[in-house]
Amino acid sequence: MLIASVERYLLIRQTLGYKLRELSGSLRAYAHFAAERGDTHVRTSTALDWATRGPSLHARHIRLRNVARLARFLHVEDAAHEVPADYFHAPMQRRLPYIYPPEEIAELVRAANRLRQSYPLRRQVYATLLGLIAATGLRISEALNLRLSDVLPDGVLQIRHTKFRKSRLVPLHPTTRLALDRYLEQRCRLAVTDDHTFLSAGNRQIAYGMVRYTFRSIRQSAGIAPSQTRPPRIHDLRHTFATRALEQCPLRGGAVARHFVALATYMGHRDMASTYWYLQATPELMTDIAAAAEALFGEEER
Repeated sequence: MLIASVERYLLIRQTLGYKLRELSGSLRAYAHFAAERGDTHVRTSTALDWATRGPSLHARHIRLRNVARLARFLHVEDAAHEVPADYFHAPMQRRLPYIYPPEEIAELVRAANRLRQSYPLRRQVYATLLGLIAATGLRISEALNLRLSDVLPDGVLQIRHTKFRKSRLVPLHPTTRLALDRYLEQRCRLAVTDDHTFLSAGNRQIAYGMVRYTFRSIRQSAGIAPSQTRPPRIHDLRHTFATRALEQCPLRGGAVARHFVALATYMGHRDMASTYWYLQATPELMTDIAAAAEALFGEEER
């Protein structure tokens, strides 16, 4: 009964547009754990026992949070379902991004162009991929999911069904458009059936794991931050784009708010909090915004 309730809950949320890849596996594991104990309803004791098997405080928090949300959904129909409290609250701490200086981004692209050409266009694939992410702030998954038909006329990318199942249009800077066009001219000469913009050795979409593996090689070849405890990631190119965009933010009254909204839309953020985080992660930006706010309020008081 509980397993069926979990499947119904997941189906409803998926119908509403949620992907639920990790959540579905987690809740199904909980449902089987509870079923082995003979539970037909959510029980706080069982939920706690299952959650404590998580490998870390954060993992236990996520496990129990997922069960609690399920329980609240089911409790509306049947009060016998118990809603567990948050016993493992773990405030999320986002890893501070590494902000690449422009010269390091250029060196990454040069290092990609030095890769062993183990399959046609391998160097061009990674050089263009890294340059595109750095110039647009695309998520890695968004760049890897791009198809040839998503490169629209007039230098616009169509980003379809992204992290939050939203689609958006991303206009390209003329220099980025030129670099992408040069790559596509070579890409379209390949006699392959797969229409993904960036291809692997097997002429298929590149796996995310392969991109991470290759990026480590490129980063080492470029000699970037070898002394860092946590080496820079490819995803930090997206963070760098957002930070640089905010640095160009005009510090005048309502211009700040308009700039934030535009950046959040361009990057496909679900809410403004995701964009605002870059201010917190970059003290220099927070200082500039604070100074602008003080000046603005000072003008209003005069």
